Amino acid sequence: MVKRLYDTFIFRYPFLVLLLVASFIATLGYYSSKVQIDASAETLLLEDDEDLRFFREVYKKYENSNFLIVTFSPNDDLLSEKSLDTIKKISSDFEQVDNITKVDSILTVPLLQSPIRPISDLVAGVDNLQTGEFDKNLVKNEFLTSPLYKNALVSSDFKTTAIILNLKDDNKYFEFLDKRNALLEKQKNGTITKNEEKELETTIVEFKKFRDILRQNDKKNIEQIREIIKNYDNEAKIFLGGVNMISSDVIGFVKSDLLIYGLSLIIIFIFILWYIFRRARWVFIPLLICFISIISTGGVLGFFDWEVTVISSNFVALQLIITMSIVIHLIERYRELFFKYKKANQYKLVMNTVLSKLIPCSLAIITTVVGFGSLVLSNIEPVINLGLMMSLGIVISLIISFIVFPIILILIGKKDEFDKSDRKFSFINKCSKIVENNGKAIIVVSIITVVFSIVGASKLFIENSFINYFKKSTEIYKGMIVIDENLGGTTPLDIIIKFKNDEIQEKIIVNNSDFDDFENEFILSKEDKQYWFTQDKMETIMAVHNYLESIPEIGKVQSLATLLKIGKTLNNNQDLDGITLALIYNQLPEEYKQLILSPYVNIDANEARVTMRIIDSNPDLRRDELLHKINKDLENIITNKETTYRLSNLMVLYNNMLQSLFESQASTFGASLFVLSIMFFLIFRLSKVVFIAIVSNLIPISLVFGIMGWLGIPLDIMTITIAAIALGIAVDDTIHFIHRFEVEYKFDHNYMNAIKRAHEGIGHAMYYTTIIIVIGFSILTLSNLIPTIYFGLLTGIVMISVLVADLLLLPKMLLMLKPYNKKEKK
Repeated sequence: MVKRLYDTFIFRYPFLVLLLVASFIATLGYYSSKVQIDASAETLLLEDDEDLRFFREVYKKYENSNFLIVTFSPNDDLLSEKSLDTIKKISSDFEQVDNITKVDSILTVPLLQSPIRPISDLVAGVDNLQTGEFDKNLVKNEFLTSPLYKNALVSSDFKTTAIILNLKDDNKYFEFLDKRNALLEKQKNGTITKNEEKELETTIVEFKKFRDILRQNDKKNIEQIREIIKNYDNEAKIFLGGVNMISSDVIGFVKSDLLIYGLSLIIIFIFILWYIFRRARWVFIPLLICFISIISTGGVLGFFDWEVTVISSNFVALQLIITMSIVIHLIERYRELFFKYKKANQYKLVMNTVLSKLIPCSLAIITTVVGFGSLVLSNIEPVINLGLMMSLGIVISLIISFIVFPIILILIGKKDEFDKSDRKFSFINKCSKIVENNGKAIIVVSIITVVFSIVGASKLFIENSFINYFKKSTEIYKGMIVIDENLGGTTPLDIIIKFKNDEIQEKIIVNNSDFDDFENEFILSKEDKQYWFTQDKMETIMAVHNYLESIPEIGKVQSLATLLKIGKTLNNNQDLDGITLALIYNQLPEEYKQLILSPYVNIDANEARVTMRIIDSNPDLRRDELLHKINKDLENIITNKETTYRLSNLMVLYNNMLQSLFESQASTFGASLFVLSIMFFLIFRLSKVVFIAIVSNLIPISLVFGIMGWLGIPLDIMTITIAAIALGIAVDDTIHFIHRFEVEYKFDHNYMNAIKRAHEGIGHAMYYTTIIIVIGFSILTLSNLIPTIYFGLLTGIVMISVLVADLLLLPKMLLMLKPYNKKEKK
């Protein structure tokens, strides 16, 4: 049937088929220009995560503002006139940027303890360095000791300060997000109506358009901020940090990576292909097929509005590598037939090439789809998209390769070939001898590898350090490390404390003489918010706050307890009572309330919020363990069992994502093995062959986890997917070798002879494709994202070890187990 298809259509009308293919590719090329990149934090979250819903609810309840942080380390003393003047000038420049509403710095924050004054002064208004005269020694002491400012606004060595750029809140973005998520929830539950389905489609399109406009504005504003920073480079070390900056830069990294991967691979492929084959056509044809395969896949992504993320950006390199592997197998088979049947015409050579390679290549691609397809079972959208993109992409590559390759060869006709038999790689030639004469050594090395892998894998740990995602040379890393080590940490974590509904007393007697004039203001109704501040609540919040400050992995902690500690200093070292806090709540200017009160108390919800930042660069940090420890310890710290609590924010969400990915990949890897075993059985029909094929892949794949464990490389969102991806790619060579061995075995039913001929026939193609794959993955080391670099290096190691296993361990096991003897007797 396949031969008839080639004869009656592809070979009979090659120009027409080529024209149709070119038209189809051109159409997809148009849509490939519409591929979008999404590097937002949303892409790394579990949409079904209850903690995500809770986080969004918390975000709406409390004063939250979007901001960027500029770390400022002047050449002079931080409080010198020159440094303060520089901060004033750069702050003024920042205020000219469109989306910056306000700039906060050591110049603008209220000074409450320079010197210490009564709390009534706080209610009346407080000066800052710009509006009053202060003793700078007292100011320095306040910045270094105040619970509000220490290790947050200034570093402990008083050499670095933070300049906070408050950004405009765009409520429209969150309106779109809430509307989209609500409709998606209905769609998931099956309760969505037809009108709502149309509304969802419209909302998604409008949301993406609006988001793209925001990103363009963010990019423009960040570039403007960086230009401002450059003007002050001679006066201080200045770095920019913040979520918006990271998202903008990561999009730039992804675009850069896509370009670098493509160009670098093309250049490398040109050199490798020329070195191997020494003919221009064997350089041009593979590159052409790779190019149109990528364009086709990109066109499909653009047509269906699939967005490329940090994780799925690897699809370009992965598809190029797999496509090149397919074409190399076709070239090697064609050349093998060319030298074996020198008098055969081009039609016969090409027809035999495609027919002999169609089944093993198709089977290899199917197994690769299984590997990538297992990623679809993950709950994380960018991982799912990578699985879908690659499954689609490699099927496209297979189809294009088996159409374009034979057409071009038919059109150009039979040409002379470079005979490279005299310089074949010695390892391939010696593999048969090693299998025949050093079989015990192969088994011993395999056993040592297994032990090494098991011990190393036992040392593995799951972590998701965002600071360590970036090269030390990037501005993201430089800014994050300064914030992390000097200004209180980076990754946010919240604890929401929910109090029971108390009956509030109708009248509170004021004992503090400082507030006699305000006594009448507190004889109010039970519903008055001022009565929320009870002693029991304050003690609970203070206990939680103090506990969190004692944990070394936690940086800055802020809550209502921060105000309580400052207030105690201002109140003759006496704890603030409920009446004083009620007065502060009612009388405090809104500007200061947003700074020290509103972010930490929501009286309507009867809640308090404790915020903290995790020191992400702490090498001893184990996020999942830390979250479990906090949850467990708070059960004993919060003595009132009617008071509940819950952890929230990005620390929880990212940890949930990683734990979910680990669990899903552990299970899906097992599922992939099961599916592959069934496929191997359907292909080869012998249980021993299935066992040999699985073992030949498991041992080298396990090696990478052993290496990660011994080197202390964590399992993160990139490295954790290596097993499924590597398994899908690695089994290709296994199928090619076993398929070729079966063909050779039928000639004389001699295992050793068949192994020698299989090595000679398919070994070189396996070697060349592996070299190309390894070099292709090594291109990922050019990325600015460390997980991508690890992914490239570790997958390259897997490919090399799989090649060695397929050329040595697999044939040795065939020789030992002799799976085809029983089949012969039948």
